[in-house]
Amino acid sequence: MLRKTASTAVPIHDLIAGRWSPRAFDADAMLTDDELTALFEAARWSPSCFNDQPWRYLVWDRHAAPDDWARALACLGESNRRWAARAPLLMLSVASGRFAHNGSPNRFAQYDTGAATLALALQAQALGLVAHQMGGFDAERARQEFAIPEDFAPQAMIAIGRPAAPDTLEPDLRDREQAVRQRRPLSELIHTGRWGGRD
Repeated sequence: MLRKTASTAVPIHDLIAGRWSPRAFDADAMLTDDELTALFEAARWSPSCFNDQPWRYLVWDRHAAPDDWARALACLGESNRRWAARAPLLMLSVASGRFAHNGSPNRFAQYDTGAATLALALQAQALGLVAHQMGGFDAERARQEFAIPEDFAPQAMIAIGRPAAPDTLEPDLRDREQAVRQRRPLSELIHTGRWGGRD
């Protein structure tokens, strides 16, 4: 497995520093039932406003239900389909638009669903799996293909599986896979006291 540990200003937990979004998947290596359950347990125990747990996940298994998996793959943008076609599992995170306890709009649902999905991705990292989240997909097509209710909003497609060597990718994707990870500097992200304020 290609390791791309984050270069950080101070040490952070290995699980966080080591998490990234590979594109090289072992197409034949399936997850066990216990591994899949662990991913969803990690998401289930994430924090949420009013403990509403607005997230839901649709799951497509390439080996168990290849036709459904292919329909999910077809919802991806072309650039994502090129590499995600090797992922044994595809998922879609979905956020409820309303609080379950009173039916009022839940403006925190997308935030909470993102937090749950990060927990899922970190659990994947802990298990030696990889999870690559994607915004490049047709949300309305997914809604129609898989009967997602109107009050649930598709958030991100996620490819899950075991890592493969970068040389399983096409040359341009291989270059991206092996490129150095980049992030904005902390000085651009932190505002002290007021917007634009710094120590």
